[in-house]
Amino acid sequence: MSRVRVKKRFVAGAKCPKCHAQDSIVLFKEQGVETVECVECDYREQQAEAEVAKLATGAVIGVFKP
Repeated sequence: MSRVRVKKRFVAGAKCPKCHAQDSIVLFKEQGVETVECVECDYREQQAEAEVAKLATGAVIGVFKP
């Protein structure tokens, strides 16, 4: 089984909204979705792509590309 290596970048000066640790936030893309994660606690937040967010009006759960 091959593992895909994800390139994670620290965000300089960023503070975790949960544990308030300075310089502990990393930014990376996971399956095309931008994700931020704290290396000190279990905080994690994902941001949908602009196209998906624009089309999601509440009636649509997600946009799938076959």
